[in-house]
Amino acid sequence: MSSEQLSIASMTDRVKPVAVGAPITGVHFLGDLAAFVCAEEKIAVAAADGEVSRADVHGGAILCAASDGKRIVTGGDDGKVIAFNAKGETSVLATDAKRRWIDNVALHSDGTVAWSAGKTASIRSAKGEEKSFDAPSTVGGLAFAPKGLRVAVAHYNGVTLWFPNMAAKPEFLEWAGSHLSVTFSPDNKFLVTAMHEPALHGWRLADNRHMRMSGYPGRVRSMSWSAGGKGLATSGADTVIIWPFNSKDGPMGKQPAMLAPLQARVSAVACHPKQEFMAAGYSDGTILIVRYEDGAEILVRRNGSEPVSALGWNAKGTLLAFGTEDGDAGMMEF
Repeated sequence: MSSEQLSIASMTDRVKPVAVGAPITGVHFLGDLAAFVCAEEKIAVAAADGEVSRADVHGGAILCAASDGKRIVTGGDDGKVIAFNAKGETSVLATDAKRRWIDNVALHSDGTVAWSAGKTASIRSAKGEEKSFDAPSTVGGLAFAPKGLRVAVAHYNGVTLWFPNMAAKPEFLEWAGSHLSVTFSPDNKFLVTAMHEPALHGWRLADNRHMRMSGYPGRVRSMSWSAGGKGLATSGADTVIIWPFNSKDGPMGKQPAMLAPLQARVSAVACHPKQEFMAAGYSDGTILIVRYEDGAEILVRRNGSEPVSALGWNAKGTLLAFGTEDGDAGMMEF
């Protein structure tokens, strides 16, 4: 254990190991059940006592996953969009006609599902109605706006805002480069993408004003909004970078907070759903709980393994689950 970790409080003895036995790409809670999305074929579900059940969801690699707390929707290289619920039941929501890989999925609070294959973004409403839209290039990311039915479709050289239920022409937000993931702020005022280069880019949606958010040593692969939406926590550096969104200008002209420095790069972030702290996972396997206000740290998991690839809280914020690239996993009551 490093000297950095010796000096902080520890909760490592409260972590219950979960025997997933496969590389983990995501973790989501269905109630108090932790569902670990594996890189290939399966979802492993762990109860609070650590008992694990497994379900086959795809016939190959699972390329993306999203959850609304009631179900997990996944996309695979088998061309299928699959829904998985807390009972372990699966249902096929869509199959790409050309059997293309399903690269991205997103869920709306009303039950609508969005997914992409190549340049085509599609939605399926809760009633089963389907619509699609062809982006200018391969879709890099999808996100639903918190209000109304509007889909942000990230692609090369910008983002298209698609309104599936309106005849209006989609709105295009331009910025040169490849945009790989996208997120709306919880108050619906900002849109942020993670780019192929080590940077974020943002737009203030009222006037489409640009927000450049750069200075990362590595690509940003994980983003998480704080409980009140006042901060956006990101991976990509050897500290947790938290951009301020507590004013009408967002992070324009402001420096981000830089918390929890380690001799390793942050690989995953997950803000607590109710309180002002977060979980941060690192490339050396370390996991810390970090408080925004003063950067206070609690050690959850010591270093010594592959990167932390997944972090997630249950909706009440009483359980934290994690997974790593080599299949190590655990849960902790908080």
